[in-house]
Amino acid sequence: MSPTPSAHTDVPVPAAEANESIRQFVRARRGLAWSAQDMAEYAVLLEVWTLAVRAEMTQVVEAA
Repeated sequence: MSPTPSAHTDVPVPAAEANESIRQFVRARRGLAWSAQDMAEYAVLLEVWTLAVRAEMTQVVEAA
């Protein structure tokens, strides 16, 4: 799995890359109880994905 991108950088990762990180994270834990650390890491991944989607949507709106 690729390293967790920082949610606090100025350059967001592509949304597709952030989404794939979430998929890999969840697949790796399929059938297991999630620890508090797992849930915290998942929350960071969701934040990264949200920032990526917002950045891409902003680019679309600005291009229109």
